[in-house]
Amino acid sequence: MNEAQIAFLVLYAAYIAVILIFHNTLLCYPFRLLTTFLHEISHAIACWITCGDVHTIRVFDNEGGVTEYVGGCRVLIIPAGYVGSAMWGSLFVMLSGGRKTSTGVAGVLVGMLLMSLCYAPNRTMICLNLFYAVFTSVFIYLEWWVFTPILNYVVLFYGAFVGIHAIFDTYQDTIRRTVLRSDAYACYEQKCNCCLPKCVGMQWAIIDIILQLFGVWVALVQMSEECSNKEWLECLRGDLAWDSPWEMNGGQIQEWGNQAKDMFN
Repeated sequence: MNEAQIAFLVLYAAYIAVILIFHNTLLCYPFRLLTTFLHEISHAIACWITCGDVHTIRVFDNEGGVTEYVGGCRVLIIPAGYVGSAMWGSLFVMLSGGRKTSTGVAGVLVGMLLMSLCYAPNRTMICLNLFYAVFTSVFIYLEWWVFTPILNYVVLFYGAFVGIHAIFDTYQDTIRRTVLRSDAYACYEQKCNCCLPKCVGMQWAIIDIILQLFGVWVALVQMSEECSNKEWLECLRGDLAWDSPWEMNGGQIQEWGNQAKDMFN
């Protein structure tokens, strides 16, 4: 393990400690609202992907939200909220290590914040989105024209907080208690009658945890010495590749085929 990986793990652990200590305080309130926005925009993205039409995206000051839509595939749209916010957290963590990658994902966040204002937002969401769009854009500017690295730390905190809050949110809303209007209950009513809402929530929580760990693993892979001179995707493909003992070339298959023919002749 090199110095960059150690520094990343130490900073990530420090972020997690701060998040766990101050998670339910006023200090983290804006970040909890950001996670709510990512929850709602994930519903909207799933709706668009499945050819639905989104009418409204709103975030409320009580940390709730709503996405109104018609059409689309509800089986995919409903779980996209909790799982989708965890995916965003994982994405922020895994892309936080590089200057270009952190800038790219920060730019995507700014784009989503501004684009979603076209879907009948309420006052809370307008203030939230404009604040984070400006806040994140300022750090992009500082990263490229004033001081580097700085955006990496911001993106990593986004990822750590969103990922951890997604896990907490899933537990509070779908496992600890059953809310009749929750996504887990809607999923239970829609297609999963054999799986109780708490069971649905448990599955989502497990996925949330796996996504956050996967984000950390990918970030560490990108910081390894083997990836120092490789592009991001090239490095990831190389790390995921392995020699399978079941791989066979064409000559082997042909030889086995000839042997089989000899057995039956």
